This record gives sequence, C-alpha cells and structure tokens, in this order.
Amino acid sequence: MADPRGFLNVDKVEDRARPAADRVKDWDDVYIDHDPLQLRIEVAGQARRCMDCGIPFCHSGTAGCPLGNLIPEWNDLVRRDRWDAASERLHATNNFPEFTGKICPAPCESACVLSIAEKTTGGSVTIKRIEKTIAETAWRDGGVEPKIPAVRTGRSVGVVGSGPAGLAAAQQLTRAGHDVTVYERDDRLGGLLRYGIPEYKLQKSDIDRRLAQMRAEGTDFQTGCEVGVDLSVTELRERHDAVVLAVGALAARDNPVPGRELTGVHLAMEHLVPANRECEGDGPSPVSAQGRDVVIIGGGDTGADCLGTAHRQGARSVTQLDYNPELPADRDEGLSPWPTWPLVMRTSSSHAEGGERRYQVAVQRFRGDSSGHVTHLVLAEVEVRRDDTGKRSVVPVGEEFEIPCGMALFAIGFEGVEHSALLSDLGVDLDRRRTVPCGSDWETAADGVFVCGDAHRGASLVVWAIAEGRAAARGVDVFLMGASDLPAPVHPDALPLSVR
Repeated sequence: MADPRGFLNVDKVEDRARPAADRVKDWDDVYIDHDPLQLRIEVAGQARRCMDCGIPFCHSGTAGCPLGNLIPEWNDLVRRDRWDAASERLHATNNFPEFTGKICPAPCESACVLSIAEKTTGGSVTIKRIEKTIAETAWRDGGVEPKIPAVRTGRSVGVVGSGPAGLAAAQQLTRAGHDVTVYERDDRLGGLLRYGIPEYKLQKSDIDRRLAQMRAEGTDFQTGCEVGVDLSVTELRERHDAVVLAVGALAARDNPVPGRELTGVHLAMEHLVPANRECEGDGPSPVSAQGRDVVIIGGGDTGADCLGTAHRQGARSVTQLDYNPELPADRDEGLSPWPTWPLVMRTSSSHAEGGERRYQVAVQRFRGDSSGHVTHLVLAEVEVRRDDTGKRSVVPVGEEFEIPCGMALFAIGFEGVEHSALLSDLGVDLDRRRTVPCGSDWETAADGVFVCGDAHRGASLVVWAIAEGRAAARGVDVFLMGASDLPAPVHPDALPLSVR
C-alpha cells in the first residue's frame, strides 16, 4: 500500500530550471538534464508523497485529469522502483505522456487532496514531474515500442489535422486494425505542438520519435495537403469509410483598435510560428523581437510563450499586459474552492526570465512613425465589470498614458474553427461558439464524419485534446465495426469543474 505519511516525511521538490541568464541564450529545454539514476531516486521519493486517496480527485475527469490517468497506481509503482510497469500503466490511458508531462498545466495537481491545505501538507504531489520522468525513462530504456495490430479490419479512416487530438485518434484507430491516413496542411506534422509551442518548452524531437512509433504501427501521414483544396472532399470520402476532423480552433481573436494596421503589430501566432520554423532550420524569423521594445497583449499561456520567445530573440524590453486584476498568490476558497482550478498568480519559466507584467490596463490605440511602423502604445487603466445579465465589459477608469512599443503581439485567445472549403463541402456548420457540434458518439451532422479536440471544444488544453481524440476513436470504431474495445475517457459534453 502507499505510504500514508509520505507527504509528512518528504518535502515537495519541483523540477529545477537552468539559470535564466543561461537559458535565454538558447532554445534548449528550460529544465536541467539530470543524471538519470539520481533523477529516478529523487522522483521515487516524490512519489512517496502520494497517499492513494480513497477518492482520487486527481484523475477525476471534471476536477482533475480528463484522460483518467491512474495516477496513484503509477505513483506507487515508481515508489517501488517498478518503472517499466509504471510506464505501462501510464500509457494505458495516455498516448503521449511526454507531451502532457512538459506542457500540461496539470489540473491533476490542483485537484490533489494535498492541495486542500497546502501550507499544512507541503503542497500537491508533483504529478506532472513524475509523469514526465516515467515517460522519459521508458524512452531511454527502450520501453516504448510500436504496437502493431494483430488483425487488420480492411476499413479506412482519414484524420484531418495532426495536432494532439488527431494523433491520438489516429494511433487508437491504427491499433484497432484500421488503415489510417493523417492529412496535414503544414509541411511538418504536429499542429500547434510543432509550430505553436516554443522549442524550449517542448522539443520537436519528442514529436518526431512518437511519429516514428506511429509510422511503425502502420499510420500513414501526408503533409502539405489541405483537404478541400489540395484534396477534394469527394476524393477524401471515396478513399475512406470514416473521417475525423481534428482541425483545431485557429481563428485568432483580434482587436481592431486605431493603429492596428501599423507595421510591427501582429497576432501571437505570426510571431511563434516563424520562431519555431527558425528552430527547425528554415532560416531567420521575419517577425523577430531583436532589439525591440515588445508589448504582449494578453496574460495567458500564449502570451507567456511569446514572452520567452522574445527573450531568446534579444528583445530590448518586454511588457505583458492583462486587463484583469492581479490574482492572489494563494488559493482563495471563496473565489476558487478546492478541487476547482485555483485562480492564483502563476509565474512561468518565461516570467522568471525577466520582463514586466502590468494589470488592469487595456490598449486604446497604437502610434507610429512616418514610415508606418509602431513606436508607442497608448493604454488606459480599466476595470472589468458585469451587467445584470452577467456579461463582462472592460471600462476605462483612469487617464491615458503611453509606453514605448516597437513590436506588439496580440495573445488574446482564439475565436474558434477557421471556416474552410472542407467544412462547407462536407456540409458541416459551426455552432454559436464557432466550433463543430457533434452527437454523443462524436459524429457530426455529416454521416461518417467525426470531430474531436479544439475543433469541437474550442481552444483548450493538450490533455483535453488527447482525451477527445481517444474518445472519438471509439465512436469511429463503433461506426465501422458495430462495437469497440477502445476506451472513451470523456463525453462530448464534459466540462472541467468550475465555479464560473
């Protein structure tokens, strides 16, 4: 059984990052490459802190992990130095634990029972760190091998999009014996994992080794193929018995304030994608922060990614803006009671590298020089107010002021799926959230066409994308075969537990 006093005897120790002054000079992993043996010893000690609770909220789909990762089980296996068995248990519910172990914000940790009273317990179990170490140990020891299906069904599935949802669906369906082809419009596979997440957070070699496994299992990939343009929907339907839409929700939210048209004002992805391409060897980024006063509009994870990227490109200064008030350092039980996601001040590795964060301010307009390049950003102090219906509005409450700005990046979220020829030709309409609706079996209004990931949910976490890809794969398998042994970790209507 688990050590019921482990959390009392072992202090919580997070993964250690390289010094900020060193890591901003390269695109390598932020975190220290530990000696494998010492790392296993330390992480096994961290696994002792897991009590194997009677009700493990950490893998509840609404409060914790939507994949249903059997966290107490692989924690106990790590504690007992059974790393191979821990990997098997981890991969039983998660196709890509090396991705989630690096870039998931870990709702499992905020739902950990030790998070009820962190000052007393010492804080949650370091689930994310343990998960990453299990995955990396398995790769290092040769424990991740292709799972080639014993029987082929003769049925064919086309998956449109190679982000985490599409890849999870494709791997599950290939292992069920179907012939699966993944179509990706970009020149490389991975979707936002490849071109949205900076190299220092997720090394693209991690994606490549997983793709090699999938190819060995029998999944086929076609890059540079935009379905609806390079391949007609008619041809897609003729080739495949079922189709999975995993096209993401890439329609970026913009803010057409005066001066938005000035050179140097960009959407976040216009900055992140070419930076990732530069890391892939495609040449210098045309949207570089080098030597500029960079202002990032938006306080979320995408803004933090732009921040870390700007540091590495040699920005002169970086300021990140948020119209919301600064959050408290500790969980406010009235605002976000356990086990909901805690609304607290978060400092990413990028924030620790420098830059300024300003709260309760909003962009009013941009000013530029005679050549049409942005030079300043005019701001105003604001408050977020709600009317009687609960609708929010951002209201200026102070005088305007300006700050230097040689590059501005809008990182204010996404508005849903890009409506394309693919959806029109399939006869699939978007709902009021600009996402693709589906039934309880993940099938859309078009017969034999299924949806998963951000295309269905809207911009969300990689762990939800993988969970939806796995669940949609079961829907496809039932559609093709009449029954399925594949798991379905989430329902299409499932939502994270929230007080909002």
